Amino acid sequence: MKAYKGKFNPQNYSKYEGDPTGIIFRSLWERKAMKYLDENPAVILWSSEEISIPYRSPVDDRVHRYFPDFKMTVRTISGEIKTYLVEVKPKKQTVAPEVKKRITKAYITEVATWGVNSAKWEAAEAYCANKGWDFMIITETELGIR
Repeated sequence: MKAYKGKFNPQNYSKYEGDPTGIIFRSLWERKAMKYLDENPAVILWSSEEISIPYRSPVDDRVHRYFPDFKMTVRTISGEIKTYLVEVKPKKQTVAPEVKKRITKAYITEVATWGVNSAKWEAAEAYCANKGWDFMIITETELGIR
């Protein structure tokens, strides 16, 4: 899959928390999510990669910073205001890799990626719990991509 990156220009500047002239998407999936956040009337506020969460990497045992893809504040159908941190990932990367009989470089990379992502998401869950927010991962399924 070819990587697509670019600048996103929101139609609803007042809904964006942060500098609306510096919104960058790193994949077409992120761009699709941005368009949804910008246009959906239930979304009150949103931002992209504006929050930094420290996490310890299981790969090098050092503290790194994780920038979740989005923060969004929405009005639910019942009228409640909820805030979410959102990560956009391929479904394949949201589950632990299957144990393989043959250890290849690709498998080692897959396991390391899973370990780092898991550490990031655990830190995001704790960060959200502390603020009364929720953390969610959306994949091609939620984005309606085949």
